[in-house]
Amino acid sequence: MTSHDIMHDERTQLTSKNKFELLLFRLGQARPGVAPALYGINVFKVREIITNREITPIAGAPAAVSGAIDIRGQIIPVIDLCKLTGSTPSREPNILLITEFARTTQAFAVEDVDDIVRLEWSQVHPAECAGGTGYITSIARFNGESGELRLAQVLDVEQVMRDVFPEQHRDVNKAELSAETHYAAGGKILAADDSAFARTLLDQALTAIGAPHVLATTGEEAWQMLQHYADEAEKEKVQARDKIALVITDLEMPEMDGFMLTRRIKADERLKHIPVIIHSSLTGSANEAHVRNAGANGYVAKFAPKELCEAITEALAS
Repeated sequence: MTSHDIMHDERTQLTSKNKFELLLFRLGQARPGVAPALYGINVFKVREIITNREITPIAGAPAAVSGAIDIRGQIIPVIDLCKLTGSTPSREPNILLITEFARTTQAFAVEDVDDIVRLEWSQVHPAECAGGTGYITSIARFNGESGELRLAQVLDVEQVMRDVFPEQHRDVNKAELSAETHYAAGGKILAADDSAFARTLLDQALTAIGAPHVLATTGEEAWQMLQHYADEAEKEKVQARDKIALVITDLEMPEMDGFMLTRRIKADERLKHIPVIIHSSLTGSANEAHVRNAGANGYVAKFAPKELCEAITEALAS
């Protein structure tokens, strides 16, 4: 086993403890006189970091795309995050974060890379609590090496890709969903995701198949909603599954991640019979193995509505 494999396995093991690692970077000043803001992206999404690579301009590319680069024979687009977020870098953003998620590979150009920090998801809070919107899903709050309080804005990579390449990240088309995926269960579907864009697509897909549903923005919010429905079911002398027929959860979420949410559901006598589908931009055999260990009933990589709806049908039939 290589050192890279050992490090990847160690990072994967963090998921059993509701922890993760965040790569910190800077994009420049949001406005004159203000220090460059700190941003973050889950290390699992970053394949490698490179510098000083020649970027080839592409005619007709979106405004936020600097061009393309060749990485060992793979041509990938370079997205200028400074330009996209309206930040003013002090120098050319020539540090490239090569990222892989949601079935895509792309480079994010940033001004500077700061650090990698290991955090608990309880240290991450929804962006709405700080008035944040747009390209931020959440705010990570932690202490630096000198004990000073630091805040990092966690990038909503799904919203970034939607805005930069809208033709590749379209709204859900009901006609593309097979007739066999029509929802027939009695209870609602609870779907949890911290990305506003992802929740929009989930809402569209579930509406398209006629599934009544409720949405949560964090794992903790989803857990509290499940407890509420379980309490209601007890009072009405029915099963919790009659209230919530199925749970769809992202993996990366503030306060409580999808792994922890799934384990809690499967460990709760009132909820353990509710099937859970993991719906995540994080892919790979290591994550899928942990999904199975957590007790989830399915795993679907974002975002393929037809695959998700087929997984729903299969999970409900089990």
